[in-house]
Amino acid sequence: MTDRILVVAAHPDDDVLGMGGTVAKHALVEGAEVSVLCVTDGSSSQYPGDRKILELKWQEAQRAAKLLGVREYLQKDLPDMRLDSVPHVEINRVVEEAVEAIGPNVVYTVHPDVNLDHRAVFRSVMVATRPRTGGPVRRVLSYAPMSSVEWTPPFEATFRPTWFSDISATLDTKVAAFACFETETRAWPHPRSPESIRAHAAACGSGIGREAAEPFVLVRNIHD
Repeated sequence: MTDRILVVAAHPDDDVLGMGGTVAKHALVEGAEVSVLCVTDGSSSQYPGDRKILELKWQEAQRAAKLLGVREYLQKDLPDMRLDSVPHVEINRVVEEAVEAIGPNVVYTVHPDVNLDHRAVFRSVMVATRPRTGGPVRRVLSYAPMSSVEWTPPFEATFRPTWFSDISATLDTKVAAFACFETETRAWPHPRSPESIRAHAAACGSGIGREAAEPFVLVRNIHD
């Protein structure tokens, strides 16, 4: 049975920074059907009224998704960096519609770190993937986008990984995919640099005896 995988992101680069290597592994190596849902428009708060940057970010995300082997990339139009002002039920609806349409057996969600958009999306994924009779979702994991999770104060939702994915064979693909985001790439030692992406993957890999890895928190797993 081919896995159907849904990756839920708050912003267009979340999935690539947090788990681009694993997305490529699922899609290009394992042959899984991978879809990505980006809940926000990705730019309205940083560049209000600028339709050109909105379109540019959309194009960047599409190019990155294609490199990673993503079957379907869905970008919605909830307000970027303002999800804390959106009624919870509206974010729930966006995620629930994607879960219903795709029918994934595995769902990845952005971790509830210092970014309030990430927290809002995580809560809505928990609602949309709640266990129910006959529901398709068997496993839920959270991933940690660089330049966000590491800035979370220790007294808040700390990221403590319990699940690791070996991305030794797909790290180059992840780096190439993030290079599509010219609007988000920064110079070393910023976390959004190719050098940092490689260093982070090497550090995670070292902890599990692999050349490169990405960390996750296993939120729920149903094993029949």
